[in-house]
Amino acid sequence: MYHMPPTGQCGVDAYTGGPGSWIHTGTASFQPADTEYESLVFSCESKERRSFMLNLPLYQGVEELWIGLEPDAEVLAPEPYDSGKKIIVYGTSITQGGCASRPGMSYTNILSRRMNLEFINLGFSGNGKGEAELAKLSAEINDPACLVIDYEANCVSTENYVRTLPVFIQTYRDYHPDVPIILISRVPHGAESLRPDLLQARMERKAFQADLVRNLQEAGDARLTFVDGSSLLGSDPGEATVDGVHPTDLGFKRMADGLEPVLAMALASAGYAD
Repeated sequence: MYHMPPTGQCGVDAYTGGPGSWIHTGTASFQPADTEYESLVFSCESKERRSFMLNLPLYQGVEELWIGLEPDAEVLAPEPYDSGKKIIVYGTSITQGGCASRPGMSYTNILSRRMNLEFINLGFSGNGKGEAELAKLSAEINDPACLVIDYEANCVSTENYVRTLPVFIQTYRDYHPDVPIILISRVPHGAESLRPDLLQARMERKAFQADLVRNLQEAGDARLTFVDGSSLLGSDPGEATVDGVHPTDLGFKRMADGLEPVLAMALASAGYAD
């Protein structure tokens, strides 16, 4: 893709340190046309026990991964997550990780390092349409701690979004009546100040989302939260995207900063975290 670095599309990056103290140690180097490559992502003179995390490519599939170690190295099981519960995030190319410069900078990966929980990324580039079948498949993932819904940006019209969103939420609720659901309105388009039509369409959908959540809460759904995405990219959203739509690393960090306290509160309310 012209607007996303090959390291994000095809690369692997590494972290060391362990839960609560992950530090980036390296990103694979390769030629963008390579279908296989070998690259050094960590090197250190001192020999000691370390925890490692590898983040895999955000867009290209991985058929095989080999990890090379020193001949006398010992491999142990990783530290466990804080909980066996999973955070499921359903959405668009933004959820998938476009256009982070490397895999570890997608907002779901940033959050997973901070929160030490397993994140299931169901971001479908260009195809986050909110079909009821996807809600059902999402509901079949066991031990959910929270479902995050963020597919607005892939809806071709407000009418389509209005039609699919209530069904998506209800379909998931039929399976998990008490699991927290967080609904995020889309982040602003970087050119909204020049395109009033873009701003108006986003405001219309945001008003619908807020009303829907309020109505469902009044009907008894106490674990449904609405997050206004208007401020997630900061006061200068155009400076936090690569093309007005897809966040850069700066944009993804801002998104993680805004969503982390919301997730923590939702998990605590459900008894999944302190």
